[in-house]
Order: sequence, then structure tokens, then C-alpha cells
Amino acid sequence: MDQIQFGTESFALNAENRCFCVLLLDTSGSMGGKPIEQLNAGLVTLKDELMLDPLAQKRVEIAIVTFGPPTELLSGVTAENFIAPSLQAGGDTPIGAALLKGLDIVATRKAAYKAAGVKYYRPWIMLITDGSSTDKNSNEWTDAIAKIQSGHAQGTFAFFPIGVESADMAELAAICPSVAPLKLDGLRFRELFKWLSSSMKAVSQSKPGDKVALENPVAPTGWASV
Repeated sequence: MDQIQFGTESFALNAENRCFCVLLLDTSGSMGGKPIEQLNAGLVTLKDELMLDPLAQKRVEIAIVTFGPPTELLSGVTAENFIAPSLQAGGDTPIGAALLKGLDIVATRKAAYKAAGVKYYRPWIMLITDGSSTDKNSNEWTDAIAKIQSGHAQGTFAFFPIGVESADMAELAAICPSVAPLKLDGLRFRELFKWLSSSMKAVSQSKPGDKVALENPVAPTGWASV
């Protein structure tokens, strides 16, 4: 899939406020079969839902990192230019390295916004995994945890950890203790990405810095289990 890069020229054509979201997607071997199929379908739903809102098309930007190994699939594209990738399962689960790559993408994107004079909302980092990190005894893991906790506490970004099927929920909770991880109800990726789209559309229609109440994902028609 072609990667679409944004630079100062595109900012000149589209100077709308930006609502940036980095998706850190576990594509390790354990996601093979039905899970990866449903994840791919969910990404199509994300595109479709965002395209229903003309303002969100121009304001919402998506970046994708798959792991493992951590691979930057998209560095940041507006919803109108987003093409849902067809992900393949394979590899391990280096969550620490994936988090660091996501943090780097956020920092790079914010620097680009500032250089272009484009206003932006607090970026989101959403981690979706069905396992346990294979690099939790590494310096990358320690560094990532410290940066996630510090950045979230300072409001540099919002962090959303999501567990799928056999995910280690205790490990997800330890990444950022101030953020309770949510467990996906079965493989309801479509519902998850509908919620994400709805939430990002709500944020994109506000003013940067405003607090926006998000729809509760834990509901009979939602995507998270309790």
C-alpha cells in the first residue's frame, strides 16, 4: 500500500485544525485467522464512518503502526485520503518498541503542525493487542512505560489501551496506571472503530483545548466487556 506523506504544501491546501490518532495494532502470529480478518474489517468501518462527516474528513488524521516487528504503515493521512490496509498476521509482540515508535510519530506530527501554524487537538494513541509483550525485560519497554505515563499525565496525548481475547490485561493496566484498559467484547472491532470514529468526529468539531465528553464504550450496544 502506498504511504501518503503530508508536508507544508498539503497544509496550505487544508489548514483545518488536526485531530491526530496513532493506532498501534498487534499483528503478531496469534492474531491470525478470524482476529486479523475482523481487525481489517474494522479499519474499513473507520474509513466509512469518518467519510460521513465532511469536517472530520479534513480534520481527522490517522497513523498506523503494526507490530511485530514495529512497522510504520502510515505516518499521518487525513480521513479523506485514508485507505484501510489489508493486514497480515505474523511475528512477535514487542509492545515497548511499538509504543516508542508511536510516541516518535506523535512528536514528529506535532512539530509539523507547529511549523505550518496549524492548530491541533490533543493526539490520541490507541494500543490494540491480544497478547503479552515480548520485550518487557528490555530498555525499550522501560523507556516506553516512563514516556507513556509522563506524556499522558502532562496532557501531551491521550492513551487508550485495548485488550483482545487472551491479552494480558494486568500488563496493559501497568503501562499507564491512570488509564484502565478495556477488553474488547469478542472480536467486535467494527463497533470499536465506530466508537473511535464517533469520538474523533466529536473532538474535531470542538475547539482545540475544549473538553469533550466521549460516548461510554461499555454499553449493551458498545464494544467493551466488563
